[in-house]
Amino acid sequence: GELFELRTAGNAVPVYQEGMAASSEAATIEYAMRVLGVADIVVCGHSHCGAVGAKIRGEDLTGVPAVRDWLAQQLSDALPKDEEPAVSAAVQQHVREQLQRLRGYPCVQERLAVGEVTLHGWFYEVHTGLVAAHQPASDLFLPL
Repeated sequence: GELFELRTAGNAVPVYQEGMAASSEAATIEYAMRVLGVADIVVCGHSHCGAVGAKIRGEDLTGVPAVRDWLAQQLSDALPKDEEPAVSAAVQQHVREQLQRLRGYPCVQERLAVGEVTLHGWFYEVHTGLVAAHQPASDLFLPL
């Protein structure tokens, strides 16, 4: 019971909207906050992310229409173009955006307001094993 995990294609958190249709992601976030009392939420992106890479390169995903539509809906068009295979800058920006999306959920806002939950943004460099954490004060990802 120490770890409660939510994995989504592209590590995406849907934007919260009042009256939004129920989703697995929203239900998992709400359950973690209001029932389990999770104290730390980690959004962990990784180098060489296929979803972010496909989005920023405009890859043809017609063979996987559900993936194509999910990424079109959930990944920002404002991610920086990143020609390196690791797409590190784009993934790190994506992690920042997902943290901001989490802050939009009322159940997260409530717990943040009273200091009962902390949000963390991590970037895992697959080819080296390095894990870097987002530092809000500098907006940089620095090694843990």
